[in-house]
Amino acid sequence: MPRSLVRALTGVLALTAAATAAPLAAPSAAVADSVIVGGQPAPVADSPWAVALSSRDRFGGARSGQFCGGVAVAPTKILTAAHCLSDEALGGPAERVRDLLVIAGRERLSDSDGQEIPVRDIWVNPAYDPASNAGDLAVLTLARAMPEGGVVPTARSGDTAYRAGTAAAVYGWGDTTGSGTYASVLRSAPVQVLPDSDCARAYPGGREGTYKASAMLCAGDPAGGRDACQGDSGGPLVARGRLIGLVSWGSGCGRAGSPGVYTRVSAALEWAEGRI
Repeated sequence: MPRSLVRALTGVLALTAAATAAPLAAPSAAVADSVIVGGQPAPVADSPWAVALSSRDRFGGARSGQFCGGVAVAPTKILTAAHCLSDEALGGPAERVRDLLVIAGRERLSDSDGQEIPVRDIWVNPAYDPASNAGDLAVLTLARAMPEGGVVPTARSGDTAYRAGTAAAVYGWGDTTGSGTYASVLRSAPVQVLPDSDCARAYPGGREGTYKASAMLCAGDPAGGRDACQGDSGGPLVARGRLIGLVSWGSGCGRAGSPGVYTRVSAALEWAEGRI
């Protein structure tokens, strides 16, 4: 899979031009919910901090305009991936997306429950490097606060949640099979934090990207089959009740030997110091 925006919906933009009403070529709910890859439905009551980024103007209304994921770390602050807000992903500058929203408290995208909160301010990490995928972070400031209790604690540097072998879960509404079958409900997949050496070996540099342990985190299943995928970008990776990663990039979805790569949250907190 291409390196740049590997977890984003770049392919959707071509579909948008041809069929704005259904830009994701969304499958039926029965198909989409059959299997994130290797996962299961995630009740929003258990994960109220997992949110969807939405623009119906850019991506149509079939899935409430969802194009990426995000995670609430403060009542008005959402972390997501920088590449989700790139010109390539949105078809132009993010500041020109008039209806950029965060959808919170909604499991099924076609429903109307939960809240749709306008984005008041966008900060994209100026150190983000699309060539290596390092620094893949953006902070959204909401026009009003999330519901009380709807934020997740973050794991600082040295937290045991980052240790290799730690059980974790990744959340999103993205592709559930790796072949364009998008979920209509929030899903999660169990993964484990993998040794940095595994990712360094999988992504030593080149068109897929370059793994940098200081800025990234490696997670998945050594045998494959459990992973984030297209449309999950910016979504949360949680371990021991704390946020440790944001879905960023990888090669394919759920492939053995090609684990998912996440923005390391401890590094993200340093980049965004004073903005959260």
